[in-house]
Amino acid sequence: MKKALLPLAVAIALSAVDASAATPAQHVVLISVDGLHQNDLDWFVKNNPTSTLATLVNQGVEYANAKTPFPSDSFPGLIGQITGGNPKTTGIYYDVAYNRALLPAGTTQCAGATLGAIVAYDESIDKNMDRLDAGQNIAGLYKNTPSSFSLISKLTGNAANLIDSAQLPVDPATCLPVYPHQYMQVNTIFEVAHNNNLRTAWSDKHPAYEIVNGPSGKGISEFFTPEINSLVVANGADDFTKDNINTQLYDGLKVNAVVNWALGKNHAGTATPGAPAIYGMNFQSVSTAQKLNFSSYYDPSNPANIIPNGLGGYTKDASTGTLVPGPVLSGALNFVDQSIGKIVGAVDSNTVVIVSAKHGQSPENRAQLTVINDGDMLAALDDAWNATHLGADGLVAHSLDDDGVLIWLKDRSPEAAGFAKNFLLNYSGTGIGSDRKGNITSKPFTQAGLKAVYAGADAAKLFQVGFSDARVPDVVGIAKTGSVFGGGSLKKIAEHGGHAVNDRHVPIVVWGAGINQSKMVTDKVETTQIAPTILNLLGLNPSDLQAVTIEKTTVLPQLN
Repeated sequence: MKKALLPLAVAIALSAVDASAATPAQHVVLISVDGLHQNDLDWFVKNNPTSTLATLVNQGVEYANAKTPFPSDSFPGLIGQITGGNPKTTGIYYDVAYNRALLPAGTTQCAGATLGAIVAYDESIDKNMDRLDAGQNIAGLYKNTPSSFSLISKLTGNAANLIDSAQLPVDPATCLPVYPHQYMQVNTIFEVAHNNNLRTAWSDKHPAYEIVNGPSGKGISEFFTPEINSLVVANGADDFTKDNINTQLYDGLKVNAVVNWALGKNHAGTATPGAPAIYGMNFQSVSTAQKLNFSSYYDPSNPANIIPNGLGGYTKDASTGTLVPGPVLSGALNFVDQSIGKIVGAVDSNTVVIVSAKHGQSPENRAQLTVINDGDMLAALDDAWNATHLGADGLVAHSLDDDGVLIWLKDRSPEAAGFAKNFLLNYSGTGIGSDRKGNITSKPFTQAGLKAVYAGADAAKLFQVGFSDARVPDVVGIAKTGSVFGGGSLKKIAEHGGHAVNDRHVPIVVWGAGINQSKMVTDKVETTQIAPTILNLLGLNPSDLQAVTIEKTTVLPQLN
């Protein structure tokens, strides 16, 4: 296969890797392009044959039939990639979940306290979620935005220091807060590397991602976790997810950190501890480009110009009638490709780069979109329960609904589970849709927008755990394609977390030292196989991962 032409820096890196194909890897860079579908990658490579992504595909091993864990949320998605396990083993069902064996945040008198707590490991636990530095209060960071955002390089490399412990669930045995890494049930690739005296680093969207440290709390040598849900302008209204150009600005800060790591520096570029054995980041630009109804984007014919109010998501190709990335998403894909090019251009010849995604996003087709107000739905469920159960205070303990429904109940009896299931299957109403120009339309729905509901023991069985599992949801609703749960507006046109093909069918591309070139593997694989593969590439033992042993997760096939 003919190799694509690349910018000089990237071409030099690629030729260096080609020359040392038999050399064992000393470094692995893991990159998650959140929201990226396999068909997005296919489209981009076909239409951009000289791109970095095209070259990684053409010179590496591409797994075209890969899927990410269910629920297809960022937390179980990433945790699967770094442990080799699914939620049944890792205990990570979502970034904001519920645990019947913990106490609510803020509990100080634990003896005799009622068990059951929302476990929030998102931006809400930052010391200050409105600041890019999550509350570190770096002087001048918001003085002259966006140029002053370069000061984020002063962000602490210990993400746990950016977390407000008062917002964490409490362990009844110790009456101490449970940090994200302590919530993990199995170890991570970073801990295995640490135990072998290897350096590690990771960059992600919230300080809560210190969860990747693993139960020991020692897996990561250096974090870089600026807060994506922080304000772009001090005292402003919008965070970095509300416009794709701002998301690209945010992602670019992390790219700089990863390039510094590749060059053997710390994330700020002020010290030279050496390139980590395992390091990487996630991109959010594709995800927000898929979700936003409208966003500004860079003019592809003149990147100095910004075009406002571009359509997010996908549009129909005029000549073929097929869905293709619209202008905002196309621009985001180009940005991610160029950014990965910077990283690839900085790595040495003993490096392997793995590109995948924590999750996809659904729906792609605006015509299928139905936004359902889950707040109204859950309130109606509580009211219906109270009406038939004198003295009851609602049924829902916690719910998390993106493009699927996860509910934890206050009453775990078979009666309550059956009641909730029947309610959802009989709940109908009118939601919000979108025409091809992004205007709101009315969309009726039935069965709460769901095609299947699992409740009680059946919900536990779906996740292959026992009903006594303290973390498993009591009710799981599998959405019809296009159902998205939100408020009464068209703020988002796609979501993740569900079971749809577009939620779970994501790419895996492996390129670099010792990797057989120009191969497409169509075998069914899972992103959980990335974890043992990374250890295997580094000459470490995949069986040192507890989830790999429990689930018998294998290394990705046909790499050599």
